Amino acid sequence: MSGDETHTLFGQTMEYVAATAGFFALFAYLGRHLSAGWAFAGFIAAFACLIAMHFTARRSGSVSGSVALLFAVGALLGLAMAPTLTYYAGVNPQALWQAGGATALFVAGCGGFGFATRRDLSTLGRVSWWALIALILSGIVLIFVHIPGGSLVYSVVGLIVFAGLTMFDFQRLRRSTGLDSAPLIAASIFLDALNVFLFFLRLFSRDNR
Repeated sequence: MSGDETHTLFGQTMEYVAATAGFFALFAYLGRHLSAGWAFAGFIAAFACLIAMHFTARRSGSVSGSVALLFAVGALLGLAMAPTLTYYAGVNPQALWQAGGATALFVAGCGGFGFATRRDLSTLGRVSWWALIALILSGIVLIFVHIPGGSLVYSVVGLIVFAGLTMFDFQRLRRSTGLDSAPLIAASIFLDALNVFLFFLRLFSRDNR
């Protein structure tokens, strides 16, 4: 892939990420009074859209459909996260701003390294993916079992896992061969950033107690 094509793909993908984040923020505000039941429904619907994106991405000429689904993911996750963000805005708004700033620096640093490095990060991506599955299972355990310091360790390990995934996804961005891949890569980067934000939010809200 030529340098011009790489920069075009990078710019297009980042535009998609920014727009998805915009839909997330808008619908998080619109859904600030939603109940937990509606929030859960938002998560399910967003997951369904992500699955649908993988099917539309395989079909030629379906970029617009993938982009629409990407924006729907942002909107639905905004609705799903609205009660949580509203809670933090009421009891600890400083943590929201701190988490947002830390997320921007984190993604810029890890993403910049992943995009620039010549080292193959595919192994890191696979290890990080399996580590993410283990992290999810650990999170389920922590819901039912209280472990002293478990929340702190969970957040720190989560940031390490998503550092690897963010570097891998940005390297995918440099190595991809066509604009058709932009919506899926944008979805991955957006989800990386969202999870990083949530882990930082846990850490900063803990520090500010």
